[in-house]
Amino acid sequence: MTTVTFAEALNAALMDSLAEDHDVIVLGEDVGKLGGVFRVTDGLAAKFGADRCLDTPLAESGIVGVALGMALYGRRPVVELQFDGFTYPAFEQIISHVAKYRNRSRGTVALPLTLRVPYGGGIGGAEHHGESPEAYFAHTAGLKVFTPATPADAYALLREAITLDDPVVFLEPKRRYWAKQELSLPATAAPAGTAVIRRPGRDLTLVTYGSMLPVCLEAAELAAADGWDLEVLDLRTLVPLDEHGLLRSVARTGACVTVSEAPPTAAFATDIAAFVSEHAWDYLRAPVLRVGAFDVPYPPSRIEQRYLPDAARVLDAVAATLKGRTT
Repeated sequence: MTTVTFAEALNAALMDSLAEDHDVIVLGEDVGKLGGVFRVTDGLAAKFGADRCLDTPLAESGIVGVALGMALYGRRPVVELQFDGFTYPAFEQIISHVAKYRNRSRGTVALPLTLRVPYGGGIGGAEHHGESPEAYFAHTAGLKVFTPATPADAYALLREAITLDDPVVFLEPKRRYWAKQELSLPATAAPAGTAVIRRPGRDLTLVTYGSMLPVCLEAAELAAADGWDLEVLDLRTLVPLDEHGLLRSVARTGACVTVSEAPPTAAFATDIAAFVSEHAWDYLRAPVLRVGAFDVPYPPSRIEQRYLPDAARVLDAVAATLKGRTT
């Protein structure tokens, strides 16, 4: 086993996918010679050639449109959209076409397209470099949405995404690129649609994903000092969602707080809170609370730490839930 970073695990997944399937093609802005802004595609062009790892113009709608054509032709394109805020110029292609082809063709036309999107804040980025657009994609029927939080999941879920015949929006939390884990590659992990309990507990379930996983784990450790035993559930994939795993955890603990980077209005974590409230009502001993960013545009980097949720804000929600619940 060796120490592998999140970014290195993604790079290994791309390397292995390109080596095993000639139909896999990587494309995007600066993915070739530069190796990607976060060096996730480093070495791919040198090993496989510019026709398998190709640089594109700065035109996100065009990039996705070209990849869509490749997928319809039978290739398995993997697009890097570089930053979360850069997905918006490509929305028409993603929402109107990429997400619709399987249904439009009554399932006869496969669309094996993976859209890699570095997302979220916490790295001191400028405007359009710290967005959390997962709700847009999860709301759009026809798209699968993956968001790993560990190097092992980064490798395994990306490999799985590339093999699927449905389009996958693969959200990579930027703050996790430097996270390390002892791994033997190729790594294995639970398949898409399986949530994983990262810390078992009995008093309350923290439901989270992506960059908020370490925040929730920190909050759970701090809560132990107050005698609260918190369970941390990592969703890993938003679509498909592990509804049964989610409800099993909440039924066991009797309380739930959802945690994400996104502002809470119409957020995916808000939908999780509604789902839990509807389906675990008989088990809940307190309302489901939400922790997220604020409902304002993403702020300048010098104050982003005040905007993003931290362990203290998670603990405030935990305290409000546990101190107010009845037995």
